[in-house]
Amino acid sequence: MKQTWHDLLFAHWPLPPEKMRPFVPEQLALDTFDGQCWVGVVPFHMSGIRGRGLPALPGLSRFPELNVRTYVTFGGKPGVYFFSLDAANLPAVWAARTFYHLPYFHAAMTSKELGGDIHYSSCRFHGATEFRGHYRPTAEPLLRERGSIENWLTERYCLYTTHRSQVYRGEIHHHPWPLQNAEAELETNTVAAAARIQLPNSAPLLHFARRLEVLIWPLRRAE
Repeated sequence: MKQTWHDLLFAHWPLPPEKMRPFVPEQLALDTFDGQCWVGVVPFHMSGIRGRGLPALPGLSRFPELNVRTYVTFGGKPGVYFFSLDAANLPAVWAARTFYHLPYFHAAMTSKELGGDIHYSSCRFHGATEFRGHYRPTAEPLLRERGSIENWLTERYCLYTTHRSQVYRGEIHHHPWPLQNAEAELETNTVAAAARIQLPNSAPLLHFARRLEVLIWPLRRAE
């Protein structure tokens, strides 16, 4: 599958491993940076979604998505583990739940740029789970060095999920992230709490990415 991701905000908070362990399947090892796990809340919108060799389908190929994630390893390979993914497209939610065993939720969502800010809102249809805020880049794009926190958080080329006690891996390919430092005003943010994760009161680490093309492979059982 091919997708293009637009106007991403990476908002990250550190949490100690003992706080995170109950929420991640025991088969997956927590990945840490300087002894801390990190939880990311990542709003963006997608376009050009299509299967290999197929055209983009009108009404199904462009919509916002919002995910809550942390970082894990399995068999020594680092990846992303999702606590939730909200999307403004019901067929996509059904397909991702059915074929990728991912915790997708249908939500009413908007993402629009006004005066250089990205204004973003998401309200889940079932349950009082919301995200609302606006954000902007504050610096030029940079490719971050290996070993930096920015590189560690974003340069991950697979996702993990579990189904019937088995670990599955979905391979992802893209160029390195052209990250920009960012500012954000998060007016409402209950998406992590909906997954029973209490974010710290500290300000998040913020980064922005304007656009990235992504290739996604089918889910496979991880050996």
